Amino acid sequence: MSRSEQLQLTLTGEGRQILLLGHGFGCDQTVWAPIREGLNAGYRVASYNLAGSGPRGDQAYDADIHGHVFGYADDLLAILDEQQSGPVIYIGHSFSAMIGLVAAAARPQAFARLILLQGSPRYLNDIDYVGGFEPHQLEAIQQAMNASFFSWASGFTPLMLGPDRHDDDVAKFTETLFLMRPDIASNMLRMIFESDQRAVLPRVVTPVHLVHSHSDIAVPTETAYWLHEHLPGSTLDFLDLEGHIPHLTQPGIVMDALKKILGRP
Repeated sequence: MSRSEQLQLTLTGEGRQILLLGHGFGCDQTVWAPIREGLNAGYRVASYNLAGSGPRGDQAYDADIHGHVFGYADDLLAILDEQQSGPVIYIGHSFSAMIGLVAAAARPQAFARLILLQGSPRYLNDIDYVGGFEPHQLEAIQQAMNASFFSWASGFTPLMLGPDRHDDDVAKFTETLFLMRPDIASNMLRMIFESDQRAVLPRVVTPVHLVHSHSDIAVPTETAYWLHEHLPGSTLDFLDLEGHIPHLTQPGIVMDALKKILGRP
């Protein structure tokens, strides 16, 4: 079975240019449904499930390979190799934003541009760097997850979605979060919180467009500005909304931002 099949690659749309969508932690590729139809008319839209995510996600997950962002970047590059596509436009949300940066640093010719939503190169605070979290906060999150995954998730979901959420949004995110095996979710979240991709940024030559909410409990505005400053030539747009998964909670606003970046009416 190819990696595209293992990660359940989905292709829609009618355009020649491939637009590849990468989702964040706790989601699967269905999170793009609210904006996918708007992209189909002009692009060949591809999406896939990160290893460990979505239906049967545990079958594609390897604790050693996926114990670092590089394993996920290899998955992304494997999909591009199997599809034999030209340079793609990549839209990556949250953790997938960093997957895209790492993959583009390794193989810049594979990407025409990167559009990154709510991305963060490091979630833990450091000297002269605001990531948003301290180590003791990470430990508290992990302890809560390990004590009762489903109870933890019921509180995690509304925090991530923010005040612009609707009941349907909560139900959707909770559904995809619960598709994850609890031990995989715990391992993946720890890996994300402990990762630091700041050293990768100088190696990225692909054009990068950053899109962030004005208020996001997972990614402070200081992080967005830092990322913009350390990606020469990048653009940064703040959306007039709150929350970490804006393409689910406010798809119209996100779609307007993407049309502007993509140069579409």
